[in-house]
Amino acid sequence: MAARNKARKRAFQILFEAEQRGAVPTVVMADWIRLARTDDRQPPVTAYTMQLVEGCVAHAERIDELLAGYAVGWTLDRMPAVDRNVLRLGAYELIWEDDVPDAVVLDEAVQLAKEFSTDESPSFINGLLGRLMELKPTLKR
Repeated sequence: MAARNKARKRAFQILFEAEQRGAVPTVVMADWIRLARTDDRQPPVTAYTMQLVEGCVAHAERIDELLAGYAVGWTLDRMPAVDRNVLRLGAYELIWEDDVPDAVVLDEAVQLAKEFSTDESPSFINGLLGRLMELKPTLKR
């Protein structure tokens, strides 16, 4: 399971970097792939990382719509960028990756928030993704 944990972390980092650069996540991912070929310090981009990034891009509009609709008292713009991207990744994996147990998705998202965000972020992310998990059967389209 450690491989998927690393893939999620890299996918989050790619999504975050893309937002910070104002770039398309798949372009940033391609940069990471190119760099990994020539620099041993660059972590590899695995197939699961690619699947996560491409899935987030493919469903970006719906994911942001769901996050904006269920984040009580928070707009997407008001959320810290780290939280926003952890939530995007978690929402994608929760709703569209059926082979991953929901509890694993929530736990991994909370762990990313603990590592990269504020003290309040893990509970916020857990609560919002938990709500999406409850509504999951009605959210996919």
